[in-house]
Amino acid sequence: QYTRGTVTAFAPFDARADAEALRKAMKGLGTDEETVLTVLTTRNNAQRQEIASAFKTLFGRDLVDDLKSELTGKFETLMVSLMRPAYLFDAHALKHAIKGAGTNEKVLTEILASRTPAEVQNIKQVYQQEYEADLEDKITGETSGHFQRLLVVLLQANRDPDAGVDEALVEQDAQVLFRAGELKWGTDEEKFITILGTRSVSHLRRVFDKYMTISGFQIEETIDRETSGDLEKLLLAVVKCIRSVPAYLAETLYYSMKGAGTDDDTLIRVMVSRSEVDLLDIRREFRKNFAKSLYQMIQKDTSGDYRKALLLLCGGDDD
Repeated sequence: QYTRGTVTAFAPFDARADAEALRKAMKGLGTDEETVLTVLTTRNNAQRQEIASAFKTLFGRDLVDDLKSELTGKFETLMVSLMRPAYLFDAHALKHAIKGAGTNEKVLTEILASRTPAEVQNIKQVYQQEYEADLEDKITGETSGHFQRLLVVLLQANRDPDAGVDEALVEQDAQVLFRAGELKWGTDEEKFITILGTRSVSHLRRVFDKYMTISGFQIEETIDRETSGDLEKLLLAVVKCIRSVPAYLAETLYYSMKGAGTDDDTLIRVMVSRSEVDLLDIRREFRKNFAKSLYQMIQKDTSGDYRKALLLLCGGDDD
């Protein structure tokens, strides 16, 4: 269904030849990282799964285990992430976000705000199959308050379908949000959660315009003033994704590299998970909003084989 990725099916494709090339690259002393990164970033996920299967058939070895033992650091993390079956990618990221001490709210926010209802349903099913656990139970066990409630609403994946927009309901929702925030002493968070978590995308885009007309504020400004902490971040992420998922993910990538130090986990997660989905759109939004290209920022912010692989995934410069 997606055609805006930077990584597409490689042709002519030969899983056995690729498996042999990877084995040769990792066999004996030293590793030929160039071959590893070139093969894995230029095949799509379905093809990588075929390579892994051929690798096991030919050599009786697990490709992912070999990658883990031969590679190190961020480069290893990136290559192993590329080998994760696409349908499992988000479920795995969520599992890690709620595992062990402390919860990674950033990952919960990014994934649940930006995925479509159909994708969320799929993530829940895969999570149940792979980990024999209910994702919603796991998330509610690790979160609390209004942040938890909005996550649960998003996990229901029951957003109204995009049918015709009812202008009377648009007006009503905009007024309700205005009264729940700017016009109220304190904030009625529940109204924000219900409206932002359940209305259709086209309806909400109209609500945001109407809200601006009524209040003189962008909805983001109100959320910023009226809420705080994890709830504020999640509400803002939902609003940004309603406006444009690629723009939201471009911003996520930008902030993963801006300033001192790089948030490599976020950089890897977004680059890998969107490489076959909408990375071309994310690149365009990045260039438009940050006055530099994603390619240039990756080039400046990373190094070595890790950089080479990310740049191949990026698929080109926009300057």
